[in-house]
Amino acid sequence: MDKKTIITMKKTFDDIMHTTEDGSVEFWYARELMECLGYDRWENFNKAINRAIDSCKTSNSDSLDHFRGVTKMVQLGSGAERGVKDYMLTRYACYLIAQNGDPRKEEIAFAQSYFAVQTRKQELIEERIAYIERTEARGKLRESEKRLSQNIYERGVDDAGFGRIRSRGDQALFGGKSTQDMKKQLEISDKRPLADFLPTLTIAAKNLATEMTNYNVEEKDLQGEGSITSEHVQNNMSVREMLGTRGIKPEELPPSEDIKKLERRVKSQKKKLAREAGKLPQDGE
Repeated sequence: MDKKTIITMKKTFDDIMHTTEDGSVEFWYARELMECLGYDRWENFNKAINRAIDSCKTSNSDSLDHFRGVTKMVQLGSGAERGVKDYMLTRYACYLIAQNGDPRKEEIAFAQSYFAVQTRKQELIEERIAYIERTEARGKLRESEKRLSQNIYERGVDDAGFGRIRSRGDQALFGGKSTQDMKKQLEISDKRPLADFLPTLTIAAKNLATEMTNYNVEEKDLQGEGSITSEHVQNNMSVREMLGTRGIKPEELPPSEDIKKLERRVKSQKKKLAREAGKLPQDGE
């Protein structure tokens, strides 16, 4: 997600933010938020709200503190008015709704970060979006490597062979540097996966090469360690050449923060979010 898009979306979400009469709690109306999150139908968005309410209860928070049902009057074409169901939503409620949405949608990915950051400073939102993109890329690589492991096992290659194939692929991608060479260069423990410290671009590059290998192993029904190794090396070389045309050398990119540390930090932030969001006043308060 580029900076211009983030700025535009931030303004959109800021513009529909409300505060309680005493100014102590920020909240958003569900029907205004719905469009910002890319929903066209209230029925579908209401389902997302109900899932978020369930999530709130599961986290041992009182859902009534964060989801308050209200009735809004809307004007009909005839000029008459009728009441429609709506909700006042705290920042925590909005976050839970976004968490139950599809993160592949830009609006959802942005909202997950926007509502998770208490101050909603742009640089903090950008940082968290980058984290989401990196963890998604890491998850995709994990799945593609799992599929490759299964594919080669079915074709007569054991776990040790899978390790050798993956290592030869890394060597092709990193300009002759092995997995161990890259770990030493980036000061990564032998016990940790290299990909946990790679920037998003490199993780995506490794995933593309692995997906290409999976495709050709299945389509061509490649058998044995030798032929699969050759395929994986060629695919990593092709990805490296593509990056090279844009002046990018994977082995020269700086490492990123340990993804496990990022996950722990984000998990800790989530625990504080319900308390920091405050509580909506109930009827009669």
